[in-house]
Amino acid sequence: MEFKNPLSFLLLLVLIPYIVWYVMRFKQSLPSLKVPDTTKYVKVPKTFRLYLMHLPFLLRIVLISLVVCIMARPQSKHSWSDTDVEGIDIMLSVDVSTSMLAQDFKPNRVEALKEIAQRFIEKRPNDNIGLTMFAGEAYTQCPLTTDHTVLMNLYNSVDCNMAARGIIDDGTAIGDGIMNSILRLKESQAKSKVIILLTDGVNNSGNISPQTAAEIAKKYGIRIYTIGIGRNGMAPYPLPTGGTAMLPVEIDEQTMTKISTETGGQYFRAQKNDELDAVYQDIDKMERTKFNVKQFSRRGELYQPFAIAALVVLLLEILLRTVVLKRLP
Repeated sequence: MEFKNPLSFLLLLVLIPYIVWYVMRFKQSLPSLKVPDTTKYVKVPKTFRLYLMHLPFLLRIVLISLVVCIMARPQSKHSWSDTDVEGIDIMLSVDVSTSMLAQDFKPNRVEALKEIAQRFIEKRPNDNIGLTMFAGEAYTQCPLTTDHTVLMNLYNSVDCNMAARGIIDDGTAIGDGIMNSILRLKESQAKSKVIILLTDGVNNSGNISPQTAAEIAKKYGIRIYTIGIGRNGMAPYPLPTGGTAMLPVEIDEQTMTKISTETGGQYFRAQKNDELDAVYQDIDKMERTKFNVKQFSRRGELYQPFAIAALVVLLLEILLRTVVLKRLP
């Protein structure tokens, strides 16, 4: 702890004349009564008020000291810390094409994935995790970070209506989604680098094929775990005019399996919420590696405990003076 205004402590010198004034005033205010013999008063018991007589004055001293501490502005220090933690570097590559609005997952595929992915992320607090989104094109929603609160805030802001509104091209560019994640992982020094690719369709757009992207990932030592999401056959899909229509689910499982096998990963198929949760639990068992995290601690104000203590002392002094030690005029 540091004080921004340490010269404020000079105000404590005011306590010296205040203490002297109190002692002199107390001596002058003592009542006196002349009696011929004081023997019978020797064994008179002292009341508890007599023991508390000087407590309000002591509380006033403490109150003034606390106020001076507040004026000195106690603050936490700026500091950097290096910490070695166990973790891996993970890029989540998620399909956000309009087909992810299908309702075979509750409430739909993209919202179910957010909830399950959050539980996965919460279990891996030491991992560097980033987020790539793709439809007909790919973009980085969040680079690798250990600040998972920021990661999930950015993830929760994503919806599949971006393609419908023309913000990004609709479609399924699996190769571009993988390549975008590779660009975020290729410079990583972690022993384990992983892409978790999730899609509900077949590659039908983009500038690079999934097979080529997988070969590049293998070159950089990146393993790809692929997840095909959606039930077999037909899935309910919401219509803009209201209601739902049944649309076919098409997942190129052969390509997804080949991508995973090529890079040392594994292919999973999830047809409902609990199956998708189980997939993430399996991936959670992957190896971990040590990496260094540098954290910066920003200076913050620490006056609050002093202010609370001052308020309590003030209320206690008022209570003693007006109730317990109240004097008649």
